[in-house]
Amino acid sequence: MEKREELSILWMVSATSFMGTFLISAVNIALPTIERNLSLTAIELSWIITSFILGTALFMLPAGTWGDRNDNRKLFKWGLLLFTLSSLLCYVAPDGYWLIAGRFVQGVGAAFTGTTGQALLVASFPTHKRGQVLGISVSSVYAGLALGPLVGGILTIHTGWRSLFLIAAIFGTFTLLISLRFLRNHEKKVRTHTSGDHLGTILFMTGLSALVFGSSLIPSPLGWTLMGAAILLLLLFWQMESRIDHPLLDTRLFTRNRLFTYSSLSALINYTATFAIVFFLSLYLQKIQGLSPRDAGAIIVAQPLMMALFSPMVGKLSDKIQPRYFATVGMAMCTSGLGMLAFLSPATSIGWIVAILIWVGLGFALFSSPNMNTIMSSVERPQYGQASGIAASMRVFGQIISMSIITFLFSMNFGDSSVEAVSNHVFMDVMQWGFLIFTVIGLPGIYFSFNRGNMKNKER
Repeated sequence: MEKREELSILWMVSATSFMGTFLISAVNIALPTIERNLSLTAIELSWIITSFILGTALFMLPAGTWGDRNDNRKLFKWGLLLFTLSSLLCYVAPDGYWLIAGRFVQGVGAAFTGTTGQALLVASFPTHKRGQVLGISVSSVYAGLALGPLVGGILTIHTGWRSLFLIAAIFGTFTLLISLRFLRNHEKKVRTHTSGDHLGTILFMTGLSALVFGSSLIPSPLGWTLMGAAILLLLLFWQMESRIDHPLLDTRLFTRNRLFTYSSLSALINYTATFAIVFFLSLYLQKIQGLSPRDAGAIIVAQPLMMALFSPMVGKLSDKIQPRYFATVGMAMCTSGLGMLAFLSPATSIGWIVAILIWVGLGFALFSSPNMNTIMSSVERPQYGQASGIAASMRVFGQIISMSIITFLFSMNFGDSSVEAVSNHVFMDVMQWGFLIFTVIGLPGIYFSFNRGNMKNKER
């Protein structure tokens, strides 16, 4: 493969990784402005974030299977096309429902590009360059998280929240053109004759959708019914996956590999507990503290900045020291930080909030790289793709659970009111209870992080 083609593939994968996390964090900052502009209720507002994550979660596992059995390059291009067109839809969305629909399709596109992108990097670069290019790809994820709040706040003030999606569409168009030019097949794909796990895919998608929609309808009877049906469908999905030859999810990785299981559960818990921080603080800083989107973004950037600065360093150290020690300390720092956020008040100083975010960001850096190192080192080479897909799914599933809890709290306390319309006292109560719930959720993560056992076959 020519060097120009290698660099083009690296740029495409890094660009899509950057834009996905950039949009999540940037749109979080723009939420109060979007709420006022489109006259949304608190629950509808939460769906602007939830719909994107739901689209990603529904298609991430299936996309990995489809890419392996068909053509990762073709699926990556389809993902870019979906992401670009849906970004344009979000840009021109006349109301909240169109914006939510556009965000869902954006999530589907992100699932296609995110799942196939790592496989393209591994397939396109020689072995001695893989660590380097994968590191660049991961750095682009953290760069998107770090720049999203600040840049999103500035753009929201000066050019409006719609400009976020216009930039995403321009990024997507440029990347799609490069993919059509350089992302070509060098050898004919040999299609396997194994049948896809169609029933498993349907059960998984239906169960996850019912879980998310049910959380937004509680306490109505329909909401509880959907939640109960979701649990049954997902249990049935797990049972079915453990019995078939070519499953969508290889359950044996969980039932026969404690190191993998505990590390994956730790990741699920960590993302569930911490994802709500930016969502809540974006609303708190603008509604309660009266800050502009730009100033709120400048404060929130403290957390992802710590992640971007220290994750590569900690990841390198985890090759020499058992990763579970770093991950356990990091999980404990994140959990204690959530506990501190539960005691925020309207009079809390900005300096104290920044200090907590730095603490949580450093904890996340200590946790994420060593935990991912453990997950990938706990499986054999033929299982790398499945393990990588599951690890990515743990992140997205954690985000889904986190937003479902927030939606449930909004539904129970805000009803059909907007965040702007509810009193500051009611909002503070909901936010404090939310952070307390996420603190409790984080506690088992400390246990799983420490008790996973040592990573074997390490070079000392």
